[in-house]
Amino acid sequence: MKFTTAIILTALLGFIAGLLSFSPWWGFAITSLLVAVLVHQKPWKAFLAGFIALFLLWGGLAWWIDIQNSGVLSVRIASILPLGGNKILLILVTAFVGALVSGLAALSGSYLRASSHK
Repeated sequence: MKFTTAIILTALLGFIAGLLSFSPWWGFAITSLLVAVLVHQKPWKAFLAGFIALFLLWGGLAWWIDIQNSGVLSVRIASILPLGGNKILLILVTAFVGALVSGLAALSGSYLRASSHK
């Protein structure tokens, strides 16, 4: 139950952080850290919850943006990067980058909580 709660909270707060105009692209990392501090889990579960939440969020948002412009932007960006113009691979790389940042922030939050309780 805590794991599912952490995933939903991380994705929701990460989405809200992305809507804030003053928040940098990595603003969701702060929310991931806070969720991991507030929802007590083992470090590997905190990492996994943060990873899954942002993988789904960023992957879904990248896919939604791709649909809205008929894939034109994704293909052009994938052509610039060494992805061979593959827009699916671009969406997966985008989701992975966000997921990794979020997972590491959640892992840090879990360790922060553990260190403050000793």
